[in-house]
Amino acid sequence: MATGAALLILTPAGHAVPAPGSTVSPAPAAGAPGGPGWGGMPMGSRSVDAHFIVMMIPHHEGAIAMAELALQRSQRPEIRTLAERIRTSQSRENGQMRRWYRQWYGAEVPSWPGPGRAWGPGMGAGMGPGGGMGLGSGSGSGSGMGMGWGMPGFGTSLEALRHAPDFDRTFLEQMIAHHRMGVMMATHAQWGSLHPVLRDLEAAMVRVQSEEIDQMARWYRQWFPSSLSA
Repeated sequence: MATGAALLILTPAGHAVPAPGSTVSPAPAAGAPGGPGWGGMPMGSRSVDAHFIVMMIPHHEGAIAMAELALQRSQRPEIRTLAERIRTSQSRENGQMRRWYRQWYGAEVPSWPGPGRAWGPGMGAGMGPGGGMGLGSGSGSGSGMGMGWGMPGFGTSLEALRHAPDFDRTFLEQMIAHHRMGVMMATHAQWGSLHPVLRDLEAAMVRVQSEEIDQMARWYRQWFPSSLSA
């Protein structure tokens, strides 16, 4: 196996992800912390676990921001209940991952080295090429959702959600897309995880977020049936 760089494979959806057991050493974006000291670890020595934590924390921060907005704007108690659950659980998971990172790598979790952190302005709301929602099982990572691999918040836009005329519909579209990315990230990270406690957390993320995707998809079909054929 190659050393000092990640061995990548392609998922069925065409996303490049680390092969099981490989290390990940992404090149930092322009203007971002980089070089030998990024994150307190030499380049090329960060494990899949370190890379996952650095990516998942801002991804969670995106979901938390969406959930907090839903608590203010949603007209449906079901969505507000879900939003509170997402905010509570993902805040707790971020705290746990930060503690593990300090324990395992002797440094604070670095900021994600890319523009926009967890939010990419102008990104789509998880719509497929024809504008329709991909509303299948949460375990599928490529079912028509407009997402890219690399930036944690692809598929969502907090600004678009904030000004959405139909908040609940847009929230479901964006959170389904956001959760699908999280499920994909956690699923592939399990292959090369070196720490059993993190592997257990990743499995829990896949299970919980897949269940939440299925629930949101059912609500979407029930509340917005006309949007499915748009």
